[in-house]
Amino acid sequence: MNAGWRADADRILERGRRFDRRIPRILLRSPISRLGYWWGTTVGWVWGSLWSTGAVERRNGLWVFRGLPNWTFARGGVCVGGCYLTGDVEPSEAVLRHESVHQQQWLRYGFLMPVLYLFAGRDPLRNRFEIEAGLEDGGYVRRSRPASHG
Repeated sequence: MNAGWRADADRILERGRRFDRRIPRILLRSPISRLGYWWGTTVGWVWGSLWSTGAVERRNGLWVFRGLPNWTFARGGVCVGGCYLTGDVEPSEAVLRHESVHQQQWLRYGFLMPVLYLFAGRDPLRNRFEIEAGLEDGGYVRRSRPASHG
């Protein structure tokens, strides 16, 4: 693991903020982005309803669909609009915090979210959306230990 991941992450987030300033404001956290969020949530509901064999519940403001086959989602799960789609493992509070940030990203970017996420890349340590959601909460890096005194 790159020991300087935090500094790299800060640079990636700053580059993302600069990029966002070039996106027309009407597309960010607007009625248009909200429509994209609801479109994403509908896609998540349909996909989750088709493949979920586990519990479907409301947690941390998300619709959590469990029991999906591994091929139906990436990594440990995927947030689509207001839905979190995952396998058999019950998501921890940390993972749900991470996914709730993705939900907020969907609300901000709407229809742009899948495209921007794709261009951010598959490496979570370089993907601004994963960094913003919290690499530690998402399980991509080990939680840093508080400094011990003594």
